[in-house]
Amino acid sequence: LIMMHAENGIAIDVLVAQALARGETDPQYHSLTRPVELEAEATHRAIELSKVAGNVPLYIVHMSASEALEEVAAAQHAGLNVFAETCPQYLYLSLEDQLMQPGFEGAKWVCSTPLRTKHEHHQADLWKGLRMNELAIVSTDHCPFCMKDQKELGLGNFSKIPNGIGSIEHRMELLYQGVVNGEITLERWVETCSTTPARMFGLDKKGQLAPGFDADVLIWDPNGHTKLGINDKHHMNMDHSAWEGFEIDGKVDTVISRGTVIMENDEFKGRAGHGKYLKRGLSTYLH
Repeated sequence: LIMMHAENGIAIDVLVAQALARGETDPQYHSLTRPVELEAEATHRAIELSKVAGNVPLYIVHMSASEALEEVAAAQHAGLNVFAETCPQYLYLSLEDQLMQPGFEGAKWVCSTPLRTKHEHHQADLWKGLRMNELAIVSTDHCPFCMKDQKELGLGNFSKIPNGIGSIEHRMELLYQGVVNGEITLERWVETCSTTPARMFGLDKKGQLAPGFDADVLIWDPNGHTKLGINDKHHMNMDHSAWEGFEIDGKVDTVISRGTVIMENDEFKGRAGHGKYLKRGLSTYLH
């Protein structure tokens, strides 16, 4: 299973150089020099190369653009072994609301593929892709760079900003809000965040509650409330939250790992040494 970041890096390098030559140095230009056409072109090219190689299984990571999703959907309808994922930032955040914030604040949301404009239909199409199973998984592309000493390396030159957003702690919560908002069903929430990832990446004891599987259980309180932010619910080693102020209708109640309670009532109860190496097998989706 080939995992592919789909953007045309050669063309992007040219656009970045042109932008910097014009004095366009702010974080927003990270997105503006990585247009959707170059994500779609790279997705198409990766699919064609996988065909030439004998229908090699292909998995496109962190998809952000409608046009790229169209390439994946067409390949799937043609019977090819092509899969794709998206991330919470592409379902909720945008060029205008985050990257265009005053000063250097937009650097917090510099990631690749980049956040897209809210004035086009990318977010709606990605949600639809999740409903239609054109997008199989919701991942995070978790890259927890701090502003101090890391993101700040790009002051005066957006191309020097380390790419990445810290989201791994909030993935389940953010996708559950999609259930509340009517974007996906409870079943798709579980499939895209748990069942399908386990099957896609060959984790044969994960992803479902059944005899012979690990007793990994998340107990969710649909009547709870979660506020995300650096001072509210934040355990990642970062000096900011990409999700500052976001409010979630629902809350994690208990987390059980292999039959052992490791989180309950907002208190971590795990212990060092509980973790276990997982040897990956073959994806159950390949044919």
